[in-house]
Amino acid sequence: MPDDHLTVAVALTDEAATLDFGARLAACLHAGMSVWLEGDLGAGKTTLVRGLLRAVGVTGTVRSPTYTLVEVHLVSGLNFYHFDFYRFNQPEDFLDAGLDEYFQGQGVCLVEWPERAAPYLPPADLRIALSLAPDHGRLVRCQTASERGRRCLALLTAVPCSSSPPPA
Repeated sequence: MPDDHLTVAVALTDEAATLDFGARLAACLHAGMSVWLEGDLGAGKTTLVRGLLRAVGVTGTVRSPTYTLVEVHLVSGLNFYHFDFYRFNQPEDFLDAGLDEYFQGQGVCLVEWPERAAPYLPPADLRIALSLAPDHGRLVRCQTASERGRRCLALLTAVPCSSSPPPA
């Protein structure tokens, strides 16, 4: 990726730290943003989204939309669209389902398994890769992909969290 893309890594010690990171991310997002969540099964993508949605006031169940493809959460007039493309057989499934329309509005799109919709998925503002840490917990790597993403990551890193510094 080009040098103008900022990357930040954070170690998350447990589920509570992942929820906290999601809550901190919520404060940085704006209408029209797209966030890609990358990582293997069980990496913590949905847990991060749960923390984010709880922080903006969602009180109902937050689950991965693996079978429904999208879960819509309306909070204070702002739509949060949580996508999961894991079950796509081919990238064209994104277009066939009409999901491209969600990315043309003023909601916030949170996308699990974005690579399964490439090349049709609009670019992300922020890419978040989650992986299991060698010792325990999770490692999160955030990479900006737009000016909105850079502003979001700058705000995110300015707020202290309950996570530990990344491993050396």
